[in-house]
Amino acid sequence: LDRVAEQNGVKVGRLKFHALCGEATLAGVRCLLLKPQTFMNASGEAVAEAAAFYKIPPQRILVAFDDVSLPVGQLRVRAAGSAGGHNGVKSLIEKLGSDEFPRIKIGVGQKPDPRMDLADYVLGRISAEEEKLLAAAVDRAVEALPLLLTDRLGEAMNRLNGKP
Repeated sequence: LDRVAEQNGVKVGRLKFHALCGEATLAGVRCLLLKPQTFMNASGEAVAEAAAFYKIPPQRILVAFDDVSLPVGQLRVRAAGSAGGHNGVKSLIEKLGSDEFPRIKIGVGQKPDPRMDLADYVLGRISAEEEKLLAAAVDRAVEALPLLLTDRLGEAMNRLNGKP
């Protein structure tokens, strides 16, 4: 979201809906950029509040999040689906009352030690190589955004899924 805002000269700084918000027109589509300020596990509260206010159906909400089941830097685009163990997505599904929202999963890799706390892992430091892979993945996701916003999900999936 930060990359999208930066590239489009949008400030995401207005506090509303328990989130930092900004508005932009991307690929000809009016968009609300939303950075929930709740804990990740409660991010559905902010998204559902904004969706209710603007009457946005779940199918028009695009969510990007980290995924430990994907290798670092790999992307996966989906039109809908389960939370897959991600508590933030679980919150979204619960608060929206639907799992029918498109999503971009950004691979961060598995914990190096199964005994390691997941939160410590995903919030921890990453190597310079991982940082490069993640930055490239974010760039690819941002480049595909016009496809996702103009109902060309299949094309976005073909372009992004499984490619490092």
